[in-house]
Amino acid sequence: MFSDKDLRNLIIPVFVEQFLLMLVGIADTVVVSFASEAAVSGVSLVNSFNTVLVFLFTALSAGGAVIISQYIGFGNKQKAGVSASQLLMISILISGVLSVLILIFSNQLLSLLFGDVDPDVMEACRVYLRILTCSLPALAVYDAGAALCRSVGKANVTMYISLAANGINIIGNCVGVFVLKLGAAGVAWPSLISRILSAAAVTAFCLNSGWEAHYRVRDIFSWNNAILKKIMYIALPNGAENGIHQFVKVALSSMVAMFGTYQIAANGVAQSIWSLASIMGLAMAPVYTTVIGQCMGAHDTGSANFYFRKLNKITLFLSIFWNVLVFAVTPLIIGHSAISPEAKSLVIWLVLINNIFNALAYPFAGSLGNGLRAAGDVKFTMIVSITLTIAARLFFSALFGLWLGWGVIGVAVGMSIDLVIRGAIFIRRQRSQKWTRFQLV
Repeated sequence: MFSDKDLRNLIIPVFVEQFLLMLVGIADTVVVSFASEAAVSGVSLVNSFNTVLVFLFTALSAGGAVIISQYIGFGNKQKAGVSASQLLMISILISGVLSVLILIFSNQLLSLLFGDVDPDVMEACRVYLRILTCSLPALAVYDAGAALCRSVGKANVTMYISLAANGINIIGNCVGVFVLKLGAAGVAWPSLISRILSAAAVTAFCLNSGWEAHYRVRDIFSWNNAILKKIMYIALPNGAENGIHQFVKVALSSMVAMFGTYQIAANGVAQSIWSLASIMGLAMAPVYTTVIGQCMGAHDTGSANFYFRKLNKITLFLSIFWNVLVFAVTPLIIGHSAISPEAKSLVIWLVLINNIFNALAYPFAGSLGNGLRAAGDVKFTMIVSITLTIAARLFFSALFGLWLGWGVIGVAVGMSIDLVIRGAIFIRRQRSQKWTRFQLV
């Protein structure tokens, strides 16, 4: 069903898109840091909350991508188009309601989350949050369109849109901060504009009637309960996983704050490099969704097994290559940073630990898990992920980091243990063939 060229046309654009997202995130922080400490603090704090909303829309679009892919594999292009249109509709509805609620209760929300910060930091938070909230519907629309593009093998569309939008965003940040002197608003307005343009562009492409599946206006303005149930069957467990993951991430950040200044600094720098190292695994996840989803939609478990094995090998190879490359450039990344020599040495160890397990375990703990979800095995993956996030990631991080006194090294080990156990369970699940029992379409 998928040639090597087809797989390359899926993998490369998604990887480039993920890399651009990471790069632009860094650029936003760097540019706003020239405005003021209050501005960069406000942007950083709001982004920690905004990440939760981003994961919500990611989970929703992933649910839609699975159903669209399965209907394409089944050969029912009309239902695939209806699914895409319904995904767009529910994405607009949910993002619109959330945006209105956040705007109405923004002061109360910021007081609850960051009530103890200085007044100038709170003002930066308020300005950045309100402008960024207005972009949430556009972000949701873009994610829905990206899900459709990848499902029909048009991942290059979103890559080119992302290239253009991110260029606009970076130029806008420079104008907003250096020319207009807008502070936090100087990086918020370009994000709003680039997201609106991205949403409009991807929607225009998705209305193309020549695609296997495409938007239909009448389906966008309708309510198909059966299709929406299928989408939410995938999206809700995925959203629950992401929510628990973010909660534990906050708990681990609080734990790291107890280890002293140089360890906190080293962990912050290491996390930025970890984000870079994780790009390959994140890029492969939508590839599993499209390929396994279409195979299972066609009720072809033989092909699904074949592509599980093939994608596992590809993901493992690319992940090892990418993580080795990232580790090799780590000394260059931290060479001119302002952290102490002791912190720099700790960063090297943290990146080494993370990249070893990210290279060898995450292809199975992350990407393979996405393939199981695409087959409809969502409850099992949700239970495993949530249980291990708490019972392994949080427990072992506390065990090694706090109780045994290993500090941030212990936290990195605890996170790695989670990946190893999760990857082993998902490999066993894939080999057991229990995921073949599910039928979504």
